[in-house]
Amino acid sequence: MSVRITADSTCDLSAELLERYSVSIYPLSVSLGDRTGKDGVNMTPEDIYAYVEKTGDLPKSSAVNVGEYTDFFSAFVQNGDSLVHFSLGSGFSSTHQNACLAAEDFENVYVVDSANLSTGQGLVVIKAAEMAAAGKSAKEIYDACCLLTKNVEASFVLDNLSYLKKGGRCSSLAALGANLLKLKPCIEVKDGGMGVGKKYRGNIGNVMLDYVKDRLSDREDIDTSRIFVTHTKCDPADVEAVKNAVKEIRPDFEEVLETTAGCTITTHCGPGTLGILFIRK
Repeated sequence: MSVRITADSTCDLSAELLERYSVSIYPLSVSLGDRTGKDGVNMTPEDIYAYVEKTGDLPKSSAVNVGEYTDFFSAFVQNGDSLVHFSLGSGFSSTHQNACLAAEDFENVYVVDSANLSTGQGLVVIKAAEMAAAGKSAKEIYDACCLLTKNVEASFVLDNLSYLKKGGRCSSLAALGANLLKLKPCIEVKDGGMGVGKKYRGNIGNVMLDYVKDRLSDREDIDTSRIFVTHTKCDPADVEAVKNAVKEIRPDFEEVLETTAGCTITTHCGPGTLGILFIRK
């Protein structure tokens, strides 16, 4: 018997990382008009960009229902294995509640509320996989990760607010003002929800570098085992500059990992969004 680690597709871990850490994913559903697909399976961010450009509408994402989770969990625990599943934060979706309801039918399934999204969720998933490989029990992993979620620092800078405006998360007036002033807001995940932090101004490439400096300089509270640079359709040169800046400001990071955000983050933030995500001590 072993401990299996699974997660919602919103954790935005690359295929290489999923394979390296033996993590299995349940994909969320995304609808583009009459077409519904599974995040990362038969639906990609490029599909979303094309749909929004053509129609002006945003896709709709839907939570995983209880029955889907029940079937998913059953496939892993039928041979006696235990399971720790990491859901999209409960403040963003009902997926966590549905996963918990499904887990009630099993003695050996634990569901962690990541209280986060994207690789803010993924950071905790990797820590869990490392604990499983070290022989920790499912309950030990669950308890440790429920505490660890409070130490994840996740934030993003956005090039424009058009997707947030379309999704009703930003007023037309605020979006117009931000675009006229060339403001690039930093969105921070705190206490299981999203809020606006510092507002930057100027070219997004320069903003990204200022944002990295603000987040990483002169700090002693960072777990330097790994940091994610996660983005949606950014200029490759800007992404590379950010990774170089991270390594220059904090050469003590053991890993600087780049991932492209999946359909869920793309739907909410749109192209040109980039974040650095790490764990505090």
